[in-house]
Amino acid sequence: MERYRNSGGDSGVSTFEIGSDYIIVKFSGTAKTFRYSYGGGAGQKHVENMKRLARSGSGLNSYINRYVKNLFDK
Repeated sequence: MERYRNSGGDSGVSTFEIGSDYIIVKFSGTAKTFRYSYGGGAGQKHVENMKRLARSGSGLNSYINRYVKNLFDK
């Protein structure tokens, strides 16, 4: 897992892992991880947007809360 840069300083995201068709996100204060994938509820468009935000270190937590909060793989 790679540490999330958190440019804004107020993100709940702590670490992430990027794969070809998924992103795994871990939030601060919990050991649980959340996997968002092309084949899961999030879909390709959201996963690619999340990858871009994770790499940039800004906006990932807000994006998750707004668009994909409950669309993680179950």
